[in-house]
Amino acid sequence: MSRFWSPLVHGLTPYVPGEQSNDDGLIKLNTNENPYGPSPAVLAAIRAAVTDTLRLYPDPHAEALRRTLAAHHGVDPEQVFVGNGSDEVLAHTFQGLLKHPAPLLFPDLTYSFYPTYCRLFGIDFRQVPVDAAMQVRVADYRQECGAIILPNPNAPTSIALSPAAIEGLVHDHAEQVVVIDEAYVDFGAESVVPLVSRHPNLLVIQTLSKARSLAGLRVGFAIGQRPLIEALERVKNSFNSYPLDRLALAGAAAAYADQAWFEETRGRIIASRDRLRAALLELGFEVPASLTNFLFARHPLHEGPGLAAKLRERAILVRNFRQPRITDHLRITVGTDAQCDRLLTALRELV
Repeated sequence: MSRFWSPLVHGLTPYVPGEQSNDDGLIKLNTNENPYGPSPAVLAAIRAAVTDTLRLYPDPHAEALRRTLAAHHGVDPEQVFVGNGSDEVLAHTFQGLLKHPAPLLFPDLTYSFYPTYCRLFGIDFRQVPVDAAMQVRVADYRQECGAIILPNPNAPTSIALSPAAIEGLVHDHAEQVVVIDEAYVDFGAESVVPLVSRHPNLLVIQTLSKARSLAGLRVGFAIGQRPLIEALERVKNSFNSYPLDRLALAGAAAAYADQAWFEETRGRIIASRDRLRAALLELGFEVPASLTNFLFARHPLHEGPGLAAKLRERAILVRNFRQPRITDHLRITVGTDAQCDRLLTALRELV
């Protein structure tokens, strides 16, 4: 019944997420979820929020959560914007800050939601190729543009830029907004939130989905100087005045209160990642040093789609992207040591 569609819908190519399966026998190493559950304090806070007050709307301004995030990052609450996962924050950012006459710049190998949002919101864009080592070259962004967005560390390549490199980029484009998407920053990279105070054109976006183990709760946020945050608020309040429900507000605040849990689980993932990378290198894979909770691996003697399919037959899910330059790469989420061992056992049989 597509004859009822708006003209916009006919031209959309929706984002395709990684496979989600209800089969408990599968090892899911394909969607970069945290293998460890959220802090028990988070679960307790959510249970405590399940009261008669659910009949009432939540705080539309998320004041308590914004204060928590601001204190953690050393900024003012008025410099914090929250939304339903970083994807919603990104959507508001694309609408409110990234649509200009000149094109938006982002890497050719990056989060595939970026071109999807551009098409949805009618934003002209230009993809800047990463180099042969899969790294973003800041010098390549010294060109005419309306704005820039970069994941740091980049996904799916897992490689990060230094804060100094990002500050150079922000300085070079003082008249354009530069958005740094830090979804994976907690696994070894350095956040550029401290740069916000001296750069009015810098917006930093983070999520609780990865390092805080809350992919199922959907909480993300942005930090920037007040004019950028106000733009996001104007978009949000023209779309959904109550983006975060009471349970999400309670659970997100509790996640930042239990720093010890965060440090412990993050440390375990980093240790497992480095151990898994060393084993993959021994098997002949090419694997860049990662600062994320995943590895981006390619075996020179095996095609990526075939390897992914054979792993699927062995009840192990990894992500393979059918796109130029990386069709033979596998993006492998770092699971528990037991899950990584299962993966390595299968790969030893296959390669």
